[in-house]
Amino acid sequence: MIFRRLLLAAVALALFSAGAAVFVVAASFGAYALFEPRLGRAGAAGALAALIATLIVVSGLFMAWAGRKRPSKSPQGLAGGLFERALAFVKQKPILAASAAIGAGFMATRDPKYLGTVLRAFLDGETPSK
Repeated sequence: MIFRRLLLAAVALALFSAGAAVFVVAASFGAYALFEPRLGRAGAAGALAALIATLIVVSGLFMAWAGRKRPSKSPQGLAGGLFERALAFVKQKPILAASAAIGAGFMATRDPKYLGTVLRAFLDGETPSK
């Protein structure tokens, strides 16, 4: 079951990558055809190279900007009850919290007893006995 999901994920990744490559090549041909009548063959190739270099620089700057750590507005000490700590966690890491919520939803539909055991262990702070 897990192997099949991993295989399907790998196939989906390969399909998206191939689609992105086809898109880039087609867009490059289109841009070359747009530049070529005005600039000639060499000028169109140079303009296309400049366009791609600009795209790479802009995307690199965007990735650097998106990856930098933002200062936290919440206090570092997580004093308080479980609800306050959970709220602070969701504010600090919303994507991870959403992923955990989706995973918990899937676990609850598959095996509610397991989810109850995990929640009980989390709230009590003890490991469940076998």
